[in-house]
Amino acid sequence: MKLENSNVLITGGASGIGKIMGRIALEKGAACLVIWDINPASIKVAIAELGKLGKVAGFVVDVSDNDAVMDAYAKTIAECEAIDIVINNAGIVTSNKTFDKQTPDEITRTIYINTIAPMLVARAFLPDMLRRNRGHICNITSAGGMLGNPRMSVYGASKWGAIGWSESMRIELQSNKSNVHVTTVAPYYINTGMFDGVKSKVFPILEPEYVAKKVMKAIRKNTVFAGIPFGFHFIRFWQGILPTRLFDIIFGEWFGIYHTMDNFTGRKKAPVKEEIKKVS
Repeated sequence: MKLENSNVLITGGASGIGKIMGRIALEKGAACLVIWDINPASIKVAIAELGKLGKVAGFVVDVSDNDAVMDAYAKTIAECEAIDIVINNAGIVTSNKTFDKQTPDEITRTIYINTIAPMLVARAFLPDMLRRNRGHICNITSAGGMLGNPRMSVYGASKWGAIGWSESMRIELQSNKSNVHVTTVAPYYINTGMFDGVKSKVFPILEPEYVAKKVMKAIRKNTVFAGIPFGFHFIRFWQGILPTRLFDIIFGEWFGIYHTMDNFTGRKKAPVKEEIKKVS
């Protein structure tokens, strides 16, 4: 999918890899960039910076609220007409507590934002893409949705769900010979503040610029599934080969995968629900 002359929407696009992907889209010639984010102050900063590269619009949106999504959808179409590329990037992790200590609010909030929200966003834009037989939906999931990990059971569940939905939607479109494409991206921990405190022996914590470039390249090439880094697939291979208990010992304990979240702190401030409005 070409970025040149395309209209691009990025959820969670006012910071982290979302903001970097927006910059790359404009540098590659995107006609219009639309940012959906929960933080109005971050949106203003992003518009001020990215607006120097091209047309940028921003809306404060709670993507877990379908009414809010549909309201923002209407405002987005009015601003930039049809959206060609949707990048579902917004996501949260609430804590590193074991499952027995998770609260009902933490569980439902994580599932709504990480799993249901991308569905609601895609559902809003997909009908128009199908009518035009043109479009691309990219869903940023997580390596945590490919491998069970202690102290991130709810987060992992939310990303497993997102991967299953994203892949199923891709196959549906492919079966119907649609020219609307789906890319599922599963990155390892990214150094954006979301996973502050994480310790990793096997792979280094990924830099946002590196991940953003990989995602945009995957979209341009209509890549079906992108695990970042690619070496993570090596772990998945051995998970399928080794007996579960032996995998737990070698990769979980010796290589420390099952202890990456032990010292997790994360960001201190949680996002707050805001009224849907345009930020300019």
